[in-house]
Amino acid sequence: MTVHPLWILGGIVLGLILLGWREYVHHQAVLAAIPLRIHVNGTRGKSSVTRLIAAGLRAGGWRTFAKVTGTAPRVIDNEGRDRVIHRLRGASIGEQVRMLKYFASQKAEAVVLECMAVQPQYQWISEQKMVRSHIGVLTNARPDHLDEMGPTLEDVTLSLANTIPFGAKFFTAEIEQAPVLQRIAEKRNSRFHLVTDTDMDPDIMRQFSYLEHPQNVALALDVCEAAGVPRDKALEGMVRVRPDLGSLQIWRLDLQGKQLWFVNGMAANDPVSTLAIWKMIINRYPIGGQTCIFLNTREDRQSRTFQLMELVYEDIQPDVFLIRGKNLASILKMFETVEYELHPRLFRDEDPPESIVTEMSTLPADSLIFAIGNQVGAGQEFLQLMQTYRADA
Repeated sequence: MTVHPLWILGGIVLGLILLGWREYVHHQAVLAAIPLRIHVNGTRGKSSVTRLIAAGLRAGGWRTFAKVTGTAPRVIDNEGRDRVIHRLRGASIGEQVRMLKYFASQKAEAVVLECMAVQPQYQWISEQKMVRSHIGVLTNARPDHLDEMGPTLEDVTLSLANTIPFGAKFFTAEIEQAPVLQRIAEKRNSRFHLVTDTDMDPDIMRQFSYLEHPQNVALALDVCEAAGVPRDKALEGMVRVRPDLGSLQIWRLDLQGKQLWFVNGMAANDPVSTLAIWKMIINRYPIGGQTCIFLNTREDRQSRTFQLMELVYEDIQPDVFLIRGKNLASILKMFETVEYELHPRLFRDEDPPESIVTEMSTLPADSLIFAIGNQVGAGQEFLQLMQTYRADA
């Protein structure tokens, strides 16, 4: 008896539908098993805020698990320990479904997930189909990933807003784009919370083992309070948090017998975030020597290089400016007429990183070196070299 090909095709389609329905029902059961789900999105600070919220909830008695993408993907268990995520293939938002299944199997009472999607449609799927959070969090909206989410800041905001939940709570520290976010949250029947009181006691901020943004702490505290954790109890957990590998830290260096200070700001590769970090450093750590900016550029990111150089000339205005990259002559020429006179020292991509360190060693004692720009490849090689000069390691 011959079976018609359409019957075979129909059987395959029916089988796939039944399999999909089974997966859907199972995922709904997984979600129902986790009493509190928090989804963190934003341009900058997602990993830090995810860690802070998880630490605050743990301190408040919640059995909490978290997942960050950050510099390297990690699961944070109920004891606050990092567990490396070993991927056999490239990153995919389907990973969130597997993580939720794992957290449910561990009897998690609260789960805090950093959004790993960039494309607008995947951000929507990640929240509305996968996480379905009780509390949505958006750290900020900055002009980054413009190829995927741009070209304007409002476009970026609308893309990030895809993770605003329906019928839940939504927290953000984004002031400029707050009206856009509030309008979307209200359309989705979610309660909108704008965190405006971001001034934190300097004595509290000094308790962190790394340089944390006060806005991140304020946002995380409000979220924990909404989950029923007293602010003082949540803060106790936050100051003990293990920072992300790419977190902002200040290193004390020993270069030719001189003490210098080094801050890696390359993870914040947009001008707004870079300037915010610079202001935080200067306010918290008054420098006795000179200020030095090291800009590591990428040839295929000329517009970003121009933006960061504009920031250096107009806002930071350091004593010393070191630039590494190629084909920079045309950009440098644009800054010949600015009022603030700088004489950048140029390094080619093929120059060994030791030559940059040699130049830095001519700075007077107690000077500050602030690295900005691209962290991948040559930037990582430079950072590894700088680590060998740490006097506080």
